[in-house]
Amino acid sequence: MRVLVVGSGGREHALCWAIGASPLCTALFAAPGNAGIAREATLVPIEADDLDGLVAFARRERIDFVVVGPEAPLVAGLADQLRAAGIKTFGPSAAAARLEGSKAFTKDICDRYGIPTAGYRRFSDHGEAVAHVRAQGAPIVVKADGLTAGKGVTVAMTERDALAAIDEALLGGRFGAAGTELVIEDYLEGEEVSFFALVDGKTILPLAAAQDHKRVGDGDTGPNTGGMGAYSPTPAMTPALEQEVMARIVEPIVRAMAAEGSPFTGVLYAGLMLTKTGPQLVEINVRFGDPECQVLMARLRSDPLPAFIAAADGVLDRFDLRWSPEAALTVVMASKGYPGAYGKGSAIAGLDRAAAVPGVTIFHAATKAEAGRVLAVGGRVLGVTALGADIAEARARAYAAVDLIDWPAGFCRRDIAAGALEPR
Repeated sequence: MRVLVVGSGGREHALCWAIGASPLCTALFAAPGNAGIAREATLVPIEADDLDGLVAFARRERIDFVVVGPEAPLVAGLADQLRAAGIKTFGPSAAAARLEGSKAFTKDICDRYGIPTAGYRRFSDHGEAVAHVRAQGAPIVVKADGLTAGKGVTVAMTERDALAAIDEALLGGRFGAAGTELVIEDYLEGEEVSFFALVDGKTILPLAAAQDHKRVGDGDTGPNTGGMGAYSPTPAMTPALEQEVMARIVEPIVRAMAAEGSPFTGVLYAGLMLTKTGPQLVEINVRFGDPECQVLMARLRSDPLPAFIAAADGVLDRFDLRWSPEAALTVVMASKGYPGAYGKGSAIAGLDRAAAVPGVTIFHAATKAEAGRVLAVGGRVLGVTALGADIAEARARAYAAVDLIDWPAGFCRRDIAAGALEPR
C-alpha cells in the first residue's frame, strides 16, 4: 500500500515509525513531516491545513490510505474531502470531529446522554462570565471552546486567575475565533489519565492507557502545554476501571454520535479525571495524543496499519492487538520559553549518541535539517522515548538519553512518571 501520514509532530513521527515497519506499506509519505520523519518517509512540502493540496497529492500519487495525525485538518473536513475523492482515510468526519473542535458541543453531548463530566456553563458575554466566576469562586476551570493547540485551558486556583483568563479570551482575543465562546467548568480533583480506543462507527477496540503531564514545570507547576511527557501503562488504569470507563463514557459517546447522525471512526482519546466518585470526562480528542502516541507505538507489538484500515472499513470486530508487557516513557524536550515566546533555529547535537542508549527511540516534533545540522523550529521539539522492564527502568533510560543531547536552548521536566513510582 502507498500510505500518506499528514502532520509534522512527534505523534506523526511515531506513526510513521510504526507504519513504515508494516509489510503492507510499500511506500510511505509524510506531509509536511520533519527532520526525524525524513528517516522513515518521503517528505512532501504540503502543510497539514492545505486540504486541497493534500487531496490533489493523494490523487496524483495514487495513495491507497491516509492517516491524519493532527486535529485541525480533521475539524476542517480533510477526511471528508479525501473520502469524496475515493481515498480511504483513517480519521473522523468534520461532523464527528466536533467532539474536539468544540468543547461546548462535547459538554452538551455529555449532558444529553448522561455521560459523567464536570458541571459547566457556556459564555460568550464577558460580563456574564465574570459574574459566574464571582458567584462560583475558585478553583474553577476556564476553557476556550475551539482549537488552541493545548493552550486554551486555564485551571484557575484563584478568582483572579479565572478572571484574567476570561479577559484574555473575550476581551483580548488571545485565541481568535476559538475563544469567542468559553466553557467554564467546575473544578475536578483527582488523577488524570488518557484512555484511547479505535472506533469504526460502532465497534470499539480499547488501546493501552497512558498518563500525560500537561503543566510545563516540575511538580505540575506553570501553565498548561501540549504535553511535556507521558508513560504507559499507568498503574491508575486497572482492568476494573477500564471496564467502567468503557461502559460509562466511551461506549455512550460512540452511541451518542451515531444517534446524532455523525458516527465516529478513527481514534477516540478520552481525557479522564479519576475522582473519588468515579471517572469523569475532562475532554475528548479525535486523534492520538502527543506525546501519548509515542509511548503507545513503542509498546504496540501488532502491526497498526491493518487495525487503522479495519477502523476505516468498519470491521474492527475482527481485530485484536498485542501489547508489550514493558513500560514506555517519553520526555519532551522543548525550546526555552515554551509555552510562551521562544526562539527558533537553535542547533541540536548528540542525537545519535542519545539514541544508542538501550531501548531508546527519539521522535522529532519540530525540527528541520539544514546544512547537516538538526535545528529546532517549534515549541515542543523532541520526544525522547524509552522502553524498560518497568516504569523506573524506562524513566532511567529516557533521562540518560536526554543528558546526552547537546541543546543549550532546550529544557525538559525532570519528574515525568515520578507519581507512578510512589506508593499508591
